[in-house]
Amino acid sequence: MMDVSDRDADFSVEAEFRPEHRGNAAAGYWAAFSRKLRYPLGPERRAIAFLEQVLDPGHAISAVARDGAFLGVAGFKTPDGAFVGGKLKDMAKVYGWLGGVGRGLLIGLLERRCEPGTLLMDGIFVRPEARGLGVGSALLEAIERHAAGKGLTHVRLDVIDGNPRARALYQRHGFQDRAHRSIGALEPLFGFRSATTMIKAVG
Repeated sequence: MMDVSDRDADFSVEAEFRPEHRGNAAAGYWAAFSRKLRYPLGPERRAIAFLEQVLDPGHAISAVARDGAFLGVAGFKTPDGAFVGGKLKDMAKVYGWLGGVGRGLLIGLLERRCEPGTLLMDGIFVRPEARGLGVGSALLEAIERHAAGKGLTHVRLDVIDGNPRARALYQRHGFQDRAHRSIGALEPLFGFRSATTMIKAVG
């Protein structure tokens, strides 16, 4: 278990996520990112089933209430794996081989490479009932500590143009805009026009 970083709060921040929270993590991830994943992973029932089988707790930090309730998670990606992992065979279990291939190609269009010395965030969300409690900030701080503890020098994340609330949170925590990328004709597929890469030095 991790400390909440000098924060008087009714929750704790933990490395990984608890086995009993896998379903909550899958449903929460879908709720947070369904706008851009509705075609690659939808409909909801199948998307959550897929996510529930491929989420990797070893690439996550979670927030848990004192009563054990799941509050949110921050995932990350490394050369060894990602919070949202999975291979073609995992997609085939849910969507069939033909559907899995097509959806895998769509997911590939959103793929981001890990860069040396940089921890790449792979999604962060807080359950609606836990917003305003400092959970998002605590998760970000824990991600930064994790990166520094691994000897990394930067944390990178990407935020879509339709999520100003998240972008404001990242800016408050010292993340700075580094690049702006338009997806052009792919907008109807993913539900957003552009994304901004934000980076923060840690350590």
